Amino acid sequence: MFLPRQRSCTGSPNARPVKYLCVMAASLKGMDVVAFGAHPDDVELSAGGTLAKLAAQGKRCAIVDLTRGELGTRGSAELRDREAAASAAILGLAHRENLGLADGFFEVNEASLRQAISAIRRLRPSVILANALDDRHPDHGRGAELVARAAFLAGLPKVVTGPANAPEPAWRPRAVYHYIQDYDRKPDVVVDITGHLDTKFEAILAFGSQFHDPNSEEPATPISSPEFLEHVRGRATSFGRPCGFLHGEGFEVRRPVGTDSLLDLL
Repeated sequence: MFLPRQRSCTGSPNARPVKYLCVMAASLKGMDVVAFGAHPDDVELSAGGTLAKLAAQGKRCAIVDLTRGELGTRGSAELRDREAAASAAILGLAHRENLGLADGFFEVNEASLRQAISAIRRLRPSVILANALDDRHPDHGRGAELVARAAFLAGLPKVVTGPANAPEPAWRPRAVYHYIQDYDRKPDVVVDITGHLDTKFEAILAFGSQFHDPNSEEPATPISSPEFLEHVRGRATSFGRPCGFLHGEGFEVRRPVGTDSLLDLL
């Protein structure tokens, strides 16, 4: 069950309210994968199949949205909160939260880095997924840089986050993978999502305010046409085909991918 609750950030003179959508649990165990997105629905569009597959395998997955998408042409921040909660349930996530950074205006600075570092230390993921390294929306590339830097800094014990009487222990994930968004980019890794594309699309369509609705009277956007959803479906096919998968999702990395044996690679 995902419910909203409010908290205030501390440690910055420009602190803003933070909106959370999170699972109601006594404590959060370490996550296998945490996917960060600059906006609600970023993760679903580009890595939703990967998370759905992992969750179906019993892995603990979470999404951390950096902003509430309040500058979006369609819908509202409150509506997107509800849509994000519905999508989280569809994907089978263990946790979802929103850092409440300013849509369109957040910067990679100490305040935003500390919020992302805190999320990483609380959730303790083995692997992080992050926004595209370069994309049409400037928040995407900026979100990629923010999360990659936070993933490194989260492993430094002298970077202190959390309350003074209970600082959060340092934690660094094994790897950060950047999913591919609007721009066509060559993936370094492709995940086979065959059998999970329908769940991915169900999670995408949970954001009914953002995508094609023939009854909507809101302004058209680059992602509100039926052709856009066909593009998302076609990209899954094009990513998967070179690897022999029916459907795939592509990711980039900033460092070489290591393996114990070439026999483990497809």
